Amino acid sequence: MTKSVTLIFPGQGAQYVGMGKALEGSPSYELFNKANEALGYSLSTLMFEGPEEELKLTENTQPAILAHSVALFQKVKTILDEKGITIDRVLGHSVGEYAALVAAGVLSFEDAVKAVNLRGKFMQEAVPAGKGKMYAVMKVSEEMIRKACEEASTETEKVMPANFNEPSQIVISGEANACDRAVKWMEENVGDGFRAIELKVSAPFHSSLMEPAAKKLNEAFGNFTFNENKIPYVANIDAKEYAVGTNPETIKENLFKQVDGSVLWTQSVQGLKDDTVCLEVGPGRVLMGLVRKINRNIKVISLDKDGAMDEVKEL
Repeated sequence: MTKSVTLIFPGQGAQYVGMGKALEGSPSYELFNKANEALGYSLSTLMFEGPEEELKLTENTQPAILAHSVALFQKVKTILDEKGITIDRVLGHSVGEYAALVAAGVLSFEDAVKAVNLRGKFMQEAVPAGKGKMYAVMKVSEEMIRKACEEASTETEKVMPANFNEPSQIVISGEANACDRAVKWMEENVGDGFRAIELKVSAPFHSSLMEPAAKKLNEAFGNFTFNENKIPYVANIDAKEYAVGTNPETIKENLFKQVDGSVLWTQSVQGLKDDTVCLEVGPGRVLMGLVRKINRNIKVISLDKDGAMDEVKEL
């Protein structure tokens, strides 16, 4: 019988029009009104009704995912408490790390909503449209991807691994020409079997081009209260598990570095034991797919589906 779970929180790309609407009638639905108040516009209308193009804007996407994730967390937390199930740790993919930190008691919901709205704005403003690119690269080793990025980068045009999503999918990000050169280098040196898909993103996230955004966000952090974590959390930037009571300055630094650093998702999940039960707390089922490719033994329940809470009750 399961007596503990690990919570995982999705990142950008998991959003969809209609997200969060299924929570209507539950106490956590009130969080959407709190998000609207904190931001000064109706985020919930964008979440429930769209238009999709507006929801896809990074400054809207990030608070939308956070609000939906925290609302689901509040709902599932009631069930976990009733059943005496403890949360072993929390971790989030990119912006999902903020929802994880709300769950861990580091940030208030309102502060986190404002922080990720600013994070989205700063990331969007950091690079003019068309200057950056991101590619998802399939079936190429980490070593070869790092080599491709080194070969393709110059003093003024850089590309780097951005997201280690699962062992056979690593996303590269950076200056558009450098990204194209890295893909060309792989075509010439990796041979058949690999694929590189350009991602439809508004900016080259988790690359050195995000440095201006990281600096602005670090300054903005001064307006928010960071507390010690009450639940262990795994950071994107180093895949390390931070114990309860970690210095808030350390947590802040991890979030700051994460903006223009790599998301070590594969490495984070590889640190979990085979008998771990993960609850995917947020929109969609993206993380369920990634976790399965990293370690098939880990059980994942995605909470954004009918009957998910009943599955949790049976743990």
